[in-house]
Amino acid sequence: MTLLTKIIDKTVAPIETDLDGWTKLEGNPTMKTWIEYTSPDGAMITGCWEATPGLYHAVYAGWEFVHLIEGEVVVTPDDGEPQSFGPGDAFMLEKGFSGTWLIKKKVYKHFAIKLK
Repeated sequence: MTLLTKIIDKTVAPIETDLDGWTKLEGNPTMKTWIEYTSPDGAMITGCWEATPGLYHAVYAGWEFVHLIEGEVVVTPDDGEPQSFGPGDAFMLEKGFSGTWLIKKKVYKHFAIKLK
């Protein structure tokens, strides 16, 4: 067993359905998710995500670290103010987050999600 894993692997087939907890609100956005690493206990996953313009409402069952590589999004908590993010920005969404993702320009991000 190795303790080092390359996680940007373009040979991994993407999941092309909307993620659990994500609901389309406006437009016809699509998403692709490449899960490139899952920890042995299933508590941590990492990978890449791509989405086209539109509006989603998302409810988070875990914690997510996001590093936006390309695109533009506005993330708005149900009980908070909108925050805009673009290429190079990084942010954290905590377990229980509920709010919208307005995808203004096609997005590509790297993510790390702690599920447990």
